[in-house]
Amino acid sequence: MTTRHLPLLGGHPRELGGTLRTDAWWVGPTITVLVFSSFIAYSTWALFQGAHYYAAPYLSPMYSPLLLVKEGVPGGAPLEHAWFGAWPSWWPEFPLFPASPALLILVFPLSFRFTCYYYRKAYYRSFAASPPGCAVSPGERPAYKGETGFLIFQNVHRYALYFALFFIVVLGWDAVQSFSKNGQLGVGVGSIVLTINVLLIAAYTFGCHSLRHLIGGRTDCMSCGEATVKYKAWKGASWFNGRHMLFAWLSLCWVGFTDLYVRLVSMGVIKDLNTWS
Repeated sequence: MTTRHLPLLGGHPRELGGTLRTDAWWVGPTITVLVFSSFIAYSTWALFQGAHYYAAPYLSPMYSPLLLVKEGVPGGAPLEHAWFGAWPSWWPEFPLFPASPALLILVFPLSFRFTCYYYRKAYYRSFAASPPGCAVSPGERPAYKGETGFLIFQNVHRYALYFALFFIVVLGWDAVQSFSKNGQLGVGVGSIVLTINVLLIAAYTFGCHSLRHLIGGRTDCMSCGEATVKYKAWKGASWFNGRHMLFAWLSLCWVGFTDLYVRLVSMGVIKDLNTWS
């Protein structure tokens, strides 16, 4: 049996991607790059469209809450759906900031997702290769400073959580409204799509590490009060937290699918099957 002498005390070769692992460790980071890149490309395009985000009674989650509405836009929502009315006529439109309601709310879901503890691990490994995987060398690079250096802004995650919880209420209301059209109760494929969307986003948010800490972080002995509401809430958050990665991916992909579904219905590319037709 041959012996391999390693140049690092860390237990893996020095070069980028160097490892003694024999499994396909690179599959996970590769899939992450493909899915993330596809979502970023589609969502960026969709957010800048400012059109075809509404097909009564369905509102794309990428445009909710709908703060302002520009009238006369194909596939745009009626003015009464806007929280603050019509898009101001004095608002200057630039190529990098068109009259798209989605851009007004982008910072809130983006800040929550981008600073998420799980997503940090995902894009650190896939895009930054820091490191590419467990027991896999990141190669020669400056010492890691964590969230005390350039990435200090990621510490806003605990505050972005409050906005994420508010968004669940807003998207939940959108889902409820999707079961009524012109005052008539009913159900359509879009109603189901929007409902699944808010449920997945809620499951992802309820598994947030910051939420779990917010519930039980100041308690030294949670099991000492098993009958308390606080302990049960902490156990529930722990259940979602154990599946945080699963719900992170499902909710990310489903919100993109939901926008695409509403967009295609609005454009007349597909027909929504419902009880109103």
